[in-house]
Amino acid sequence: MKITAAVVDQKNADFAIRDDVDLADLGPDDLQVHMVASGICHSDEALRIGDAVIDYPIVLGHEGAGIVEKVGPEVTQFKPGDHVVLSFYACGNCKSCLRGIPTQCENYAKNNLSGTRPDGSAHFTENGHPVADMFDQSSFTTTTVVRERNAVKVDKALDLRMLGPLGCGYVTGSGTVLNTLKPRPGQTIAVFGTGAVGLAAMMAGRISGCTKVIGIDIVDARLDLAKELGATDVINSQNGNVVQAVKDLTGGYGVDFAVDTTGVTSVMEDSIKVLAQGGTSAAIAVTPNHIDVDTWNDLCVDDKKLIGVNMGDSIPQVDIPRLIDFYKMGMFDFDKTEKFYKFSEINEANADSRSGKTIKPVLIIDPAYVPGK
Repeated sequence: MKITAAVVDQKNADFAIRDDVDLADLGPDDLQVHMVASGICHSDEALRIGDAVIDYPIVLGHEGAGIVEKVGPEVTQFKPGDHVVLSFYACGNCKSCLRGIPTQCENYAKNNLSGTRPDGSAHFTENGHPVADMFDQSSFTTTTVVRERNAVKVDKALDLRMLGPLGCGYVTGSGTVLNTLKPRPGQTIAVFGTGAVGLAAMMAGRISGCTKVIGIDIVDARLDLAKELGATDVINSQNGNVVQAVKDLTGGYGVDFAVDTTGVTSVMEDSIKVLAQGGTSAAIAVTPNHIDVDTWNDLCVDDKKLIGVNMGDSIPQVDIPRLIDFYKMGMFDFDKTEKFYKFSEINEANADSRSGKTIKPVLIIDPAYVPGK
């Protein structure tokens, strides 16, 4: 079937919205999803500009929310009319998936970052030529076809337009704290960067009972929002030595945990330096930058740890409903980071994301959608 999609034809190209893209046929365990909205994530930008590469041309987008239109004959958990949030695909059969760690799926790259469907077929074509996909969903489109395991059913009473980013940015930041670092009440955490991922990590720190949740950025307005959403303290790192500032806030000890969402070399290095003895820093940004680590002096002497975390070690079907529950309880106000844009404004929305003008741009793909219906 013909759909409208935002296509990136080559490295650094703008998104081009075209209505001549063909969508793959529905498979036995597939859902055909009418897209309502999609968040824009920094991972989309990394692929657009070539910091990470799948292929070109490509339809990006991986924070989609929509309504199921059709289901394949082997689908058991969904029916037409269900509201869904889309996330990454995990095979469900490898050792990691069977152990309940789908972010370590042995087929993760093949399923999400190969540009094709899990069976190697093209998700999209244009004039008979393959167009790459992202995360086996590609949400910058009016309609998509995904596997059943890509989807998470959500309450129809909620506004679908705001839910898409739960599938990546918000679950990554919160999951890094709740699933991986697992701070205990009374412990401390510093989060570098106040984008959607960083703010989600701060909200998760508050939910976990951290007595110090320190937000670090260079934009005062974002730091004000961080305090509203969960930070107990904020630091503008342009105003002085951030490592000393963190230690001053923690009695000279440093924090038990740190999360870097910036991918900036000097900031990633600072995320290790702010740790107390035995502390752990999680590096979670998609970035081409590297850091220098003196393993003995920077890590071993004080028993510090540096870890990488993919997608917040999340199980989308478990974590996304949990975040929605926290939202309903007033503990995870992720909607305060969002701004809606028309689908036709995708390049403006992406530019606002790059510049930091908007924390979480959300493309409204179906302007006729009415929340709660």
